[in-house]
Amino acid sequence: MSSSIRKSNHSDALTRLAQAIAVAVSATLAGCQTTNFAAQSTVQPKPILAAKIKQKPLWLSEKPSPQVPQDVWERMRQGFQLQDGVGVNPRIEQQRLWFASNPSFLENAGERGSLYIHYIVERLEERNMPLELALLPVIESAYNPMAYSRSDAVGLWQFIPSTGRYFNLRQTRAYDGRRDITASTTAALDYLTRLHDMFNGDWLLALAAYNAGEGTVSRAIERNEKLGLPTDYWNLPLPQETKDYVPKFLALSQVVLAPEAYGVNLNPIANTPYFEVVEVKQSMDLSRVAALAEIDEDELFQLNPALKQRTTLDGPQHLLVPTSKAQLLASSLSAMNPEELLSLRPKKPVFDEVEHKAIAGRSRSYKVKSGDNLTFIAKANKVDVHDLQRWNKLNGQSLKVGQTLVMQDTRKVMAKAGGKKPAQYKVKKGDSLYIVAKRFNVEMQHLKRWNPRTGLALKPGQMLVVSGPR
Repeated sequence: MSSSIRKSNHSDALTRLAQAIAVAVSATLAGCQTTNFAAQSTVQPKPILAAKIKQKPLWLSEKPSPQVPQDVWERMRQGFQLQDGVGVNPRIEQQRLWFASNPSFLENAGERGSLYIHYIVERLEERNMPLELALLPVIESAYNPMAYSRSDAVGLWQFIPSTGRYFNLRQTRAYDGRRDITASTTAALDYLTRLHDMFNGDWLLALAAYNAGEGTVSRAIERNEKLGLPTDYWNLPLPQETKDYVPKFLALSQVVLAPEAYGVNLNPIANTPYFEVVEVKQSMDLSRVAALAEIDEDELFQLNPALKQRTTLDGPQHLLVPTSKAQLLASSLSAMNPEELLSLRPKKPVFDEVEHKAIAGRSRSYKVKSGDNLTFIAKANKVDVHDLQRWNKLNGQSLKVGQTLVMQDTRKVMAKAGGKKPAQYKVKKGDSLYIVAKRFNVEMQHLKRWNPRTGLALKPGQMLVVSGPR
């Protein structure tokens, strides 16, 4: 064998030896790696990277966000907080039966409230308050901003004069903040928040106090504490109206949760703002503003019911305007020169005009418009509902659009007084001191002072002094 062949065989042998060593080392390393991984898997099932970076589970990160309700009723239901723990309660069931037996009450209140509910729901959400509270005006006023009670409570939230003034709701001859949609809502939510805090976060006690006053509820709690009795709402000795008030509210909330189950048809209300605020810099007549912005005059007044004379005189320097017309009104006002703006001013106060007609002994008439009711018409024209029914021979409350109502002079008695003797008035069936005071535009305290022997209950045929000495 030649030397070259021997060298070649020696080189091949070295190559095979190197390959064998490499295979052995690889097998050894692979075995170690397998052993180490197995050991790690018994101690640390998750990758080391997962321990350093906390990742959300896939099913959480891919969860779809809840859709915004298109209907404000549904938005309201999602924010209910007061139904937990109510359980079966006969006092609630009794009130719920009434709503189910009178479906038109809630349906009509919902229609009236469609102008205001979205605004109230948003204000409640901002404060993280139960959205059931947007139903409180249904109980208080049936969502009628012109509603008033025998105790002189006024507006959606039914503020009496003293409570209204305490919460900065101005009340003048031309403006009543208790009817102001935005101002009264702020005041009502402030009041409810204060009551909620006062009664240690108990919303049922807060609602009872909203109805009866915090003093009444506090005294009832103190009485039960002394007797060792429970001090929750359901066990307090409260006036009957207040005993019914909270169950009625909770029953109403349950009906709104499932209206179909109780035979109630709640028309959807768009979950969008119904109105916007438009700034005004001078006194304006609502009818002229309505014509300028192509707004229905009655709708504009329903949004601004605090303006008693249908002018911005003495009111806030803004108007609530339907969202669809807000831009048109704002643009029109900004484009008008000073002389054109003057044309929007009222010629003279409405109150003076009405007073002049009354003293002159002239009768007035009113043509019924869509959405009108006797209470609204009577209040707007400063007459009594009972008189309105009597003058027009109406047996009930129903009216027809286009119907003409006659309103007679209720101040003739005062005009005939001749400036010497106090004027007198003969009480009619259904009259009360409150109604008579409103009819003759005098304060209740004055009427009581002029008639010291008269109690709160009046009798038909009784004579009352309705004006002071002149």
